Formats: sequence, C-alpha cells, structure tokens
Amino acid sequence: MAILLFKLHGVPDDEADDIRALLTENSIDYYETSAGNWGVSMPGIWLRNHEQLEQARSLIDNYQQARYQRARAEYEQLRAEGQQRTLLDMIKESPLRFLAYLVAIALILYFSIKPFMALGS
Repeated sequence: MAILLFKLHGVPDDEADDIRALLTENSIDYYETSAGNWGVSMPGIWLRNHEQLEQARSLIDNYQQARYQRARAEYEQLRAEGQQRTLLDMIKESPLRFLAYLVAIALILYFSIKPFMALGS
C-alpha cells in the first residue's frame, strides 16, 4: 500500500518541482495524485516502496529547512535595506481596495452580530 509523503495542496509550483526533482535524483519511486477535475481529491506525492520512507522524509525535511533559511535570509536582507513591504505600503499602493475590504469586513460583522443584539432587546 502506498504512503502519502507530501501533500501538494497550497504548495507553490517551484517547491513541488524541487521535491519531484529531489526524489527523482535520489531514485525514490513515487507517483503523484492531482486534486481532480473538481478540486476535491487530495493532491500529493505518494511513495510506492515503504523502505524508502525514511530516506525520502529526511531528504524533504532537509530541503524544507534549507528553503526556510533562504527565505528568512532574503526577508532579513530586504528588511535591513528598508525594501520589505509593510501593511502601510500596501495601503498606500491601493487605498480604494483597502477601503473596500474594510467596508466588507464591517458589513459582515454587522450582519453577524445584529441578530444577537436583537435578542437582548
């Protein structure tokens, strides 16, 4: 029976490609399932051979740790240079979008709370 090694739901394409390449380079026998036509199935990478599980898990863990360290270093560099985008930067870039989101949130909160306020009256 196959073992789910890596869930692909919400994984960036470049990371999924790197994982596939890593498994192929290390001669790990795997297959992939998609989310299906309606997106309700589980996309993932599955191992055929149970004996390769420990090796595959170790390779993926090492890859993800290195990816995290690269992303963190990039973030720290941008922050040190003052180029990291902040919430204020995003609001300045698109104030109408921010205002629309704020109005939508307020409306959702209002209609969510209104029935309970009517019970207290």
